[in-house]
Amino acid sequence: ESSEPLQSMAGRGRLVPCACLGLFGVLCWVWVSFASFTDDQLPPGAPDALDRGAFQPQSALSEMEFASVGPYRGPGNNDRRNNKELPILLWWSGGLFPHFPGDSERIDCATSSCLVTSNRKVQLYKRTTSIIFYGTDFRAYEAPLPRLRHQTWALFHEESPMNNYILSHGPGIRLFNYTATFRRESDYPLTLQWLPSLDYLLGPVVVSLEEKNRLRRKGLGPVLYMQSHCDVPSDRNRYVQELMKYIQVDSYGKCLNNKPLPVHLEDTATATGEEAGFMNFVARYKFHLAMENGLCPDYMTEKLWRPLHQGCVPVYRGSPVAADWMPNDRSAILVDDFASPKALAEFLKHLDEDDEEYAKYLEFKNPSRITNHRLLEALETREWGVNDMSKPNYLNGFECYVCDRENARLAAERANRKAPKTNRPPQSKMANNSHMGCPLPSPGYGHVKDLPADDGWLQIWPQDYWQSLDQAEGLESLIRLNESDPSLLWKHIQNMAVSRARGKH
Repeated sequence: ESSEPLQSMAGRGRLVPCACLGLFGVLCWVWVSFASFTDDQLPPGAPDALDRGAFQPQSALSEMEFASVGPYRGPGNNDRRNNKELPILLWWSGGLFPHFPGDSERIDCATSSCLVTSNRKVQLYKRTTSIIFYGTDFRAYEAPLPRLRHQTWALFHEESPMNNYILSHGPGIRLFNYTATFRRESDYPLTLQWLPSLDYLLGPVVVSLEEKNRLRRKGLGPVLYMQSHCDVPSDRNRYVQELMKYIQVDSYGKCLNNKPLPVHLEDTATATGEEAGFMNFVARYKFHLAMENGLCPDYMTEKLWRPLHQGCVPVYRGSPVAADWMPNDRSAILVDDFASPKALAEFLKHLDEDDEEYAKYLEFKNPSRITNHRLLEALETREWGVNDMSKPNYLNGFECYVCDRENARLAAERANRKAPKTNRPPQSKMANNSHMGCPLPSPGYGHVKDLPADDGWLQIWPQDYWQSLDQAEGLESLIRLNESDPSLLWKHIQNMAVSRARGKH
C-alpha cells in the first residue's frame, strides 16, 4: 500500500517496487558507527576518517561520469567549484535514485552544489559526506560499514510505519541526522504527499446527491469498503466487521468481501492509477470507509484525499491528528470521535436520511468554505510538487535539502579549524521520535486483553513492534560498546531479554 507517490515519479525510468520485509521472526544485524554521536559520546577507538588515508581510495570515482552542470542554479547558489571539489551524497537505496540516465549527477541547489550518485564504490571516499536511505528498505544487516565519523545519514520514509517499525523507536531513528517523513516535525515534511493540489480538492462532485439517493433506493449501500490487504497493524477489519452489524457496508475487496466487482474492474491496478471507470464506480457511494493500515500522526494516504476529491464523505481512521489538515471542520467523519461502531452507524444513518445535513460535508468544494489556513499555507509554500512538472519532486527536493545543509556543516567545520576561538564548531544534529515515532499497534475494536491467545493479529503486530525495539536497542548497545561484529547483535538482544525477565531492564 501507499507506494503510488514513488511510482508516479517513475517517468524517469529508475523507480522499482519496494518489498515489505516484516521484522517478525527475522533477526536483522547491522554494522554501526558513530556519526550520530557528539565527540564526547564516542567510545574509545572510534575511527577518525578525516585523518585515515585508508578511507580515501584515489580511484573511487575513476569509473564514474557526472552529468554536466545544468542551466538552472538556485538564486542563492554562487557555488563555482568544479565537480572534483564538491561533496558527494550517496543514495544507498539505488531504486529511489531520482536521476536518469547514468548513476551520477551534479546538482545545483538553493545555496550550494553537490555530486549525487547511487554507486556504492564511493562509500568510503572522503568527500562522501552523507548517505541517503529509504526507510522501507533499511535493514540493519545491510547498513554500510564502516559508518565513518565524517558522514551523516539521511532517512527518506514516506510509507506506512508497518514497513519498518524499527524507525518508530528512539534508538532506531537516532541513527539518522536528517529526515524526510510523513511527520510534520521531520526536517523535510512529506505530510501532504498524497494531496496533489488545492484544485484536486475543489474538483466537482463526480456523482450528484440526487443520483446517489436514486442508487440507494435501488439497493446500493450507503457505505463503501474496499481493501485487499487484510492483516495490517491498524486491525481495520475488526472494526469494520463490527460496524457491519449496524449499517449496510458494501465491501468489494478481498477483506470482508460481500459484493463482486464488475469484471472490467477486477484488475486492482485500476485503483492505483485513479482509472476513470474505477473512480466513477466508487464515487456512487455517499460514504467511504477510509482506514489506514497503520495509525501514526500525520500518516495520511489516498484513502483520505481521494473521497474528498470525488465528492464523497470519508469515514476516516488513521492519523489521530488528521483534523489538523481537513479543509474545514465538517468535511470528514473521524471514527475515533464515536464511542463505538454502533454510535458511528447511527450517525451515518442520520446523514443518509438528511440531504441538507449530508450536503454540509461537501461545502468545502466552494473555495470560500475552506477555512483551514494550515492546509492552505502548506500547499502554497511546499517547494515540491506531485505530478507537477513545474516543481521538483520530493526526492530531488530532499537531496537538495541534505546538500545545502552538508555544505553549511562543512563550511562551519573549516571556519572552526581556521579560527576555533571565534568560530564555534557546527552543532551535531540527530533525529528523534517526533520525526517518525508511531505507537504500539492496538486492536481495531475492543481491548487487547479480551483477544484469544491464538488471534492472528495479536500474534503478529504487537510482537513485531516489540521485537523491533529489541533490535533498535541492540544496535544502540553495539554502537556504545564500539562493536562491529554483526553476530553480536543477537547476543545483545538475548542479554536484554534476560535482563527484562529479571526485572532489570
